[in-house]
Order: sequence, then C-alpha cells, then structure tokens
Amino acid sequence: MDDRYGTDVLAAGRRKPRSTEHPAELGLVVEDVESGYVGAVVRVEYGRVQLEDRHGRTRGFPLGPGYLLEGRPVILTAPRRSAPTGPSRTASGSVAVPGARARVARASRIYVEGRHDAELVAQVWGEDLRIEGVVVEHLGGVDDLVGIVAEFRPGPRRRLGVLVDHLVAGSKETRIAEAVRNGPGGPDTLVVGHPYVDIWQAVKPQRLGLKAWPAVPRHIEWKRGVCQALGLPHASQADIAAAWRHIRSRVRDWNDVEPELISRVEELIDFVTQPG
Repeated sequence: MDDRYGTDVLAAGRRKPRSTEHPAELGLVVEDVESGYVGAVVRVEYGRVQLEDRHGRTRGFPLGPGYLLEGRPVILTAPRRSAPTGPSRTASGSVAVPGARARVARASRIYVEGRHDAELVAQVWGEDLRIEGVVVEHLGGVDDLVGIVAEFRPGPRRRLGVLVDHLVAGSKETRIAEAVRNGPGGPDTLVVGHPYVDIWQAVKPQRLGLKAWPAVPRHIEWKRGVCQALGLPHASQADIAAAWRHIRSRVRDWNDVEPELISRVEELIDFVTQPG
C-alpha cells in the first residue's frame, strides 16, 4: 500500500550544489571529500596539490574535483599566474637573472662533507652557483682534509672553500680546520662550518611539524635515531636515503633552513668567486 505522505513533493525540485572551479592558491584551506583530510595548500606542481594539516603534516592530492571549500564543492585548478610586481628571486633569496647563461666552471671549488650536504646546497643555492660557475663536490668525510687540500693546491685564482658539519669548540672538525689553516694553501682555503651534528639539522624542524630535532643518545647512530624518533623506516641505507628525500622535500627556499647554514654557504661563495 502506497504511503500517501511518504514522498517529499519538493524533492524533485532540489538539486545537489554544483562544483565550481577555484584556483589552488597558497594558504587556501580545503577538505578532501573522500578522505576527510583538511589542510592548507602549500605547493602546487605537476598536476598535484600538497595540503598541510594543523599538525604540520602534508599529503598530496590530484588537482580537480572532490574538494570542499567552506562546505561548498569545488574543483581545484592550477593557480593563476599574475604579472610580477617586482624582481623575482632565486631559492636563496638572490635577485633572479632571467635568461642568464651558466658560467664556465671556475678553477675554484666548494667542498662539502657528504652527498646530503651537496644536495641541500644545490637545492637552495643552485641558481647562484650556476651563474657564478662554482662547482660543489662532496668528500665523504673530512678526516683527510689536510691531504685533500694539499692535493688541490689552492692559489689566488684557484681558491677552495670547505663546509664542515659540527664545527664547534673542541671538536675533531675544529682541529682539522686549524691544521688546514696552518698548512700549505691555507691563505687560499676557507674552512667554515655549522654547529649541527648533520646537515639534516640545518632544516628548520618546524617544516617537519616538530618543535625541535629529536635528541639521540650517543650510542645510536644519529640519522637512524632521528628516523626512529620520527617513525620512519631506518633498517637500511635505502631507508635513510628515503628519509632524507622526505626531509629535503619540505625545503622550499632559504627561509626553511637555519641562519647558521645560510651565512656559511654565502661566505664560501663570496670567498671562491673573489681573487685572493
């Protein structure tokens, strides 16, 4: 038997709200309908949008339909490109030089301790180094730095800059730096460093949703201890490499690294691009 009163006579006239297109501008807060994830837009590239939640965690989603903006369905599109209102900047904060060609590599060099150091320096200062013609090489450690400098044979137009981890009073690295300074080529070699145990710490912890980098007991290898504290896999070298890629992906430009690293790298660039 039909229910005379069970049908809403207005239902046929109702329509679900239609999705409208909306550019995924930085800072826009949206909800992914399927997962319920709510976050602010922090990056848009290659057809994907990165959302950061209130805890500083990020997740990637495809641009397109399936989002709510203040409760309204929207289709996220690539942000509109506005005409520049001033000089553009490189990732290091320098004024960009559009169309500038890379300079032929200088004889001078910058050495850093490891691959991760080289990758972070290239990510932030790569454009500046390309224009200046400065090559950055990684050493795999600085225990034999005195011999490496002697082999390089620095001179007034062949200067050498070295970036060292954990350059603090009383450390092994400080003693090595002093030996280089007093050795052959010392006047044309500059050894500087940051105070961090590893270049990872030069990334601001807030970019990973942390107040500070985890304290790792001395008997635990530092990178593995950090991965363990962050809940990241750390059993193999591949795990460590993946963790570093995750950390480095959070670095957008010079604002995301510590001032102690910024000043040292820029000091080295100035040193090797000026004749002795």
